Amino acid sequence: MHRDNLSSQELGWLRLHLTPRLGRKALRRLHQVFGSLEAILADTTPARLARGGLSPKLATAIPAEDDPNLAATAAKLAQDGVRLVSLWDADFPPLLAGIPDPPALLYVRGHWPPAPGLAVVGARRAGAESRQMVREIARDLAGHGVCIISGLARGIDTAAHLGALDAGGATVAVLGCGIDRIYPPENRKLFHQIATQGTLISEYAPGTPPLAGNFPGRNRIVSGLALGVLVAEAAVGSGSLITADFALEQGREVFALPGAPYGASCTGSNTLLKEGAHLVTEARDILDLLWSDLARSALGAPAAAPAPLPELSKEALQVLEPMDTNALHIDEIVRKSGLTPMEVSAILLHLELQGGVRQLPGMHYQRIRPG
Repeated sequence: MHRDNLSSQELGWLRLHLTPRLGRKALRRLHQVFGSLEAILADTTPARLARGGLSPKLATAIPAEDDPNLAATAAKLAQDGVRLVSLWDADFPPLLAGIPDPPALLYVRGHWPPAPGLAVVGARRAGAESRQMVREIARDLAGHGVCIISGLARGIDTAAHLGALDAGGATVAVLGCGIDRIYPPENRKLFHQIATQGTLISEYAPGTPPLAGNFPGRNRIVSGLALGVLVAEAAVGSGSLITADFALEQGREVFALPGAPYGASCTGSNTLLKEGAHLVTEARDILDLLWSDLARSALGAPAAAPAPLPELSKEALQVLEPMDTNALHIDEIVRKSGLTPMEVSAILLHLELQGGVRQLPGMHYQRIRPG
């Protein structure tokens, strides 16, 4: 999707992000001190930006507004249909915003914002059986409306994305390099297919190569966007287990495929199962826990129409009416209802007890009965 230009807001973030060694923590600190992007850029003299923790060397490295590299990068991003979404934008995913170390800035190509879904990670050199199993599970989940989130890597990641695309469903690829880089190169076709049918995401500045040190950071975003993480063929010390650790830290559900007991590539995922991860052999195992209404459909047994709720107060209707079968974060419900967070929390608890809504991980709520 071609765009004529980036917005002034996007240009401002790009200007800061093209500053060498100015990362997410520095951006978050600057925003905390100055309150807005406009305030940060109102005066970029070293003495002023020192209030936000920037050294004189960093402050003087911020590109000027007429910097040729800034203009060329902005033009290329617009041509590729890339958006810049900051942590403080209304459409930044609430689940991701709530993790301990959220990205300050995302480069996004494709559909936005993505729905909370399932992250799928595993070995790059996974066996054919594991790759086929993951592809089938991802296809079944995507066919029932679950977004599949992975990292575009070889092996399990590729199988997960392909399964979602097989079903014509949603998939998100989180990159460990700039949004303008394709890695691994053999996934060029898949990269462009996801750009058209799904979503590509990177927190790294354009031109950033796929350095090994980028991938742990990438993994926290993979799990941060999801309600749960499925691990397939993970060796001890692998990046997939790092993602599982992030998932536990973020309060997500962890699932794992069972592997050969003596296979080194499955030692980590089998250990996860011994430590309490949910065992998965088919999509239903995940649907049953995270998307129970979809599970009934997956089993070929449509759910009976639920009885209407008792007569609701005006305030309860304000909470319920913006909700549908898609999960909404509590902050979004507060915004749409016009009520205070305390009022919304009390009403949601009451509706949950009445069977009108269910709470999902990450403070998301889903409507399950008509008002």
